[in-house]
Formats: sequence, C-alpha cells, structure tokens
Amino acid sequence: MIAKIENILEVRDLVVDFPVFGGILQKKIDSVHAVRKVSFDLVKGETLGIVGESGSGKSTIGNAILNVLRLTAPDVYVGGKIFLNLDQKKINILNLQKTQMKPYRKHIQMIFQDPYSSLNPRMLVRDIIKESLDINSTLNENQKLEKVYWLLEKVGLSSEQSNRYPHEFSGGQRQRIGIARALATEPEIIIADEPVSALDVSIQAQIINLMMDLQNEFKLSIIFIAHDLSVVKHISDRVGVMNLGKLVELNTTKEIFSNPNHYYTQELLRAIPEPDPVGREERKIQRLNVK
Repeated sequence: MIAKIENILEVRDLVVDFPVFGGILQKKIDSVHAVRKVSFDLVKGETLGIVGESGSGKSTIGNAILNVLRLTAPDVYVGGKIFLNLDQKKINILNLQKTQMKPYRKHIQMIFQDPYSSLNPRMLVRDIIKESLDINSTLNENQKLEKVYWLLEKVGLSSEQSNRYPHEFSGGQRQRIGIARALATEPEIIIADEPVSALDVSIQAQIINLMMDLQNEFKLSIIFIAHDLSVVKHISDRVGVMNLGKLVELNTTKEIFSNPNHYYTQELLRAIPEPDPVGREERKIQRLNVK
C-alpha cells in the first residue's frame, strides 16, 4: 500500500512587493517585485531545498512563511495564501495579525544565517533558549531549565555551557545554539535560511549532518534556503530553483541534478566548481618551471 502524501504547508501564488520611495516628500515611485506568484507544497517529514543567487527572493519566501514581513517593512505588499495544515485544519496564516499569529508561531521556527548576530550577546545561552519556552509553554522554571539542558545535549553541547555568553563560543557552536532554540517549541516546520554559509567548510558538514539526525528524531519538515548547490544536494529531497523572484523549476533532487529542465538551473549546475587534483598538480609543476 502506497503511503498517503500529507502536506504540512501549502504556498499558493505568493507575491511580495517592496515599495521604493523617492522625491522630496518620499512618495512611492516604484516597487521591487521580490517574489512573483510562487506556489509549492512542503510534505511532512521532507526537506525542500530552495536555491538561487542573492536577490532571487528565496529568503523573502522564508520570512513570508514566518509572517514577519509586515513587522519589519510595514509598507510591503504581500499577496497570495500560505496554508498551515494542523490537526486536520487548514489555516491561512499569511493574513493573520500579530496576536492572531501567536498560537501558530511555535509551529514554524527559523535557523538564521549569521550565528553571530542572531544571538543576543547580553543573554546567557540558557536564557536565549528558554525565552521561547517562556512565551510558548506552560512549564515551570525547573522544567524549562531541564528542557534547555536536554536540547543543548541534543545539539552536541553540554549543560555546563548554558551559563556562558554567545561570544564565548565558535561559529559552529553558536549555530548549534540557534538550532536548540529553534527546537525548543517542538515545531513541525524549520526554515533554515542559509544556516551554514557563514561557517568554515569543515564545520558545515557537521551542522548539516546534525540537522539530518534531528529531522529524523523530531519528525521535522525543513525548508532549506541556500545558494550552495552541493549542500542542497546532500540534504534535500526536492529542490526549487528561484530566479528573479520566480520559482522556475521544482523537482526531486535527483532530477534537478541529473536532468535540469530550465536554462537557469543548468547554468547554476555548470557554476559548481569541480575538484581536479590532476590539473592542480600540473599547474603546480608549471609554476615551478616558471620559477
């Protein structure tokens, strides 16, 4: 018997326009079309990779799903529908006001790109993670601290490290703290906005493998936003390709990398650097001969 595919999230005709103001009176003179009628589904338990160059609109999609665009840019236009499917109910979260969104915010959490600026430098690590529990849980103080210690151990840190400040950790460790914070509310969906792009290559693989392990354990659905196709290939079940605000191609990871249909996807794949140890040795010998 074929298992039924269940969507945890459905994005329909998403449009995001940012106004451009000019003139002495700073009136609206134009709009930047950041996202243009984008539609896709997120299946329960899958990782959907969204790739594209800077400015393609991929991070804007993540912020639209979190429903925070109007908080950061009050004049932004956001159209379309974003359905969150919970307990056999379909909720259009896109048009919910701040207070209306609060019960659903715990179900969608984000891991940010920059592990340095995304953590409050004045707060202890335990308080950074506990803050989500203070807002979204009914646990008492001891239960919250126990959960914080448990989450830190899940991401490869110790409970003793909870009494430190973010500046005392490396970039990879800070991103682990960010992952623990995202998991605190037991979300169904994680939006990972380029979570490894600011890390050393040696650390990137550790964070990616950690996310994959946690996804299996916590039954997470992940939207993985990135510009590095090699990372997306490793972690994603399906891949969507963004170009100039449009979703130009969406397919399984295997099909995207073996048989891309859109010319822009083909160009992205051609841009992936390939290891060439033989050529490297030849170039090294040529340089020696020149000297």
